[in-house]
Amino acid sequence: MATRSSKLLPFLLLLLSLLCLSTAVTIGVNYGANADDLPPPATVAAFLRDKTYITRVKLFDSNPDFIKAFANISTISLAITTLNSDIPSLATPAGASQWISDHVLPFVPATNIDLLLVGNEVLATMDKTLIVRLVPAMKCLSDALAKAGYSHIRVSTPHSLGILSASEPPSTGRFRRGYDRAIFTPMLNFHRKTKTPFMVNPYPYFGYNDRTLNYALFRPNSGVFDPATNINYTSMFSAQLDAVYSAMQKLNFSDVGIAVGETGWPTAAEPGQAGVSVADAEAFNGNLIRMVNSGLGTPLMPNRTFETYIFSLFNEDLKPGPIAERNFGLFKPDMTPVYDVGLLKDPTVEPGRAPSSAPTPSGSGSPSTSKPGNWCVPKSNTDPDSLQNNINYACQYIDCKPIQTGGKCFQPDTLMAHAAYAMNDYYQKNGKHSYDCDFSGSGVTTTTDPKICGVPHFSQAMAPASSAPESSSSISLAPKSSSISIAPKAGIESSAHKKKLWINGLIGCFLIILAFAI
Repeated sequence: MATRSSKLLPFLLLLLSLLCLSTAVTIGVNYGANADDLPPPATVAAFLRDKTYITRVKLFDSNPDFIKAFANISTISLAITTLNSDIPSLATPAGASQWISDHVLPFVPATNIDLLLVGNEVLATMDKTLIVRLVPAMKCLSDALAKAGYSHIRVSTPHSLGILSASEPPSTGRFRRGYDRAIFTPMLNFHRKTKTPFMVNPYPYFGYNDRTLNYALFRPNSGVFDPATNINYTSMFSAQLDAVYSAMQKLNFSDVGIAVGETGWPTAAEPGQAGVSVADAEAFNGNLIRMVNSGLGTPLMPNRTFETYIFSLFNEDLKPGPIAERNFGLFKPDMTPVYDVGLLKDPTVEPGRAPSSAPTPSGSGSPSTSKPGNWCVPKSNTDPDSLQNNINYACQYIDCKPIQTGGKCFQPDTLMAHAAYAMNDYYQKNGKHSYDCDFSGSGVTTTTDPKICGVPHFSQAMAPASSAPESSSSISLAPKSSSISIAPKAGIESSAHKKKLWINGLIGCFLIILAFAI
């Protein structure tokens, strides 16, 4: 036996080394079926496996046809959901065991079920019978899974942000009075003990207005200041997550992880509604994918990734309510994308990484498809506030030290020059797509070298010096706890952050390899 183990050791060490060197960006989707034109579940499952980088699928029920469709697809993990009406019976050991026997055991381990959700937004129902039995049902289902030999299947329940009595600014985040101690304290204690995530459904779409549209879409904006933490939030999504975190912190559960059960942006809505188009949905979901996978977290939760499920996989034509409810889909019924945020497997795209989705003009209807130039510069008529917003936005994703005081590209000390440097560097490092130079309509690509950060600093392609604002730019380059809250793109982190991740990865892999060697 010792000889056999020694022969296997080199192979195991090689395998572990390869695993340690690999990285993956993951995203989940909500798979709803309130439609009459969708393909069969088995066709959908095969499509997701073969044609996309989607690694998690969340169902709103426990339909056996859908669960069986994902059998023998190890690359996709499945979340299934109990009905709200089932909760009273699930709050008993016998009822929970029976539900597991009926809805889980027939399908595992063939189907990779790794998350069981108890109802959906139960507290929003205001049904006291369901609410008081929610945590007992979670505990009973977790115990039943463990007794059946599937303790690795996590148990949670999704919440709307209506669970908060205050959320703006994020530091004021607090659970609704009465529910904080009676419901959320025992629920968070359950999550802590079982190492499972507290799941919320943050939707910037339902919280924006004309003034805060860019704030909701991760586009350049002046931000929302939180005086208690001295943080200037430029992402409503990050602010919503931090409000939940603040509520958890007030109950002393800041160590419990947070998962995003639903979030998304529609491509159509009521006539005349601003901020709803294909381009707007692409901007939101593209930036969302990068943010939750970046590993940089939020201002109050640095160095975190967030398990996230985009709503939704398909448009659902039978859903009641406003037009938007039927138009959140990433894909059409024929499984062609409504828009591209890098989820389709493409040999020209790094696996798991969404293409850059820099801001596009609100209401443009579709993303820019013009042929990119070699450089990105500001339009000559861009106002100073927009230039400053562009600098602040780009400098969260690139190194802007060269245009700080004393930097090699600090001169000429104008907003136009500094914005040109930041916008162009962002454009170059994100693949030079046309939409990477949009900046809410204030950027333009050019094939003429503008001589950015050189002599001369500008050529005919740049705005004339006389039209450039002469006020100096103030670049926000503070660390993670500072005023900038949009996480840098995956793959474009600062060199210091990359080095930290690389060193931590090597240490972890070394310990794993050492354990196998021993």
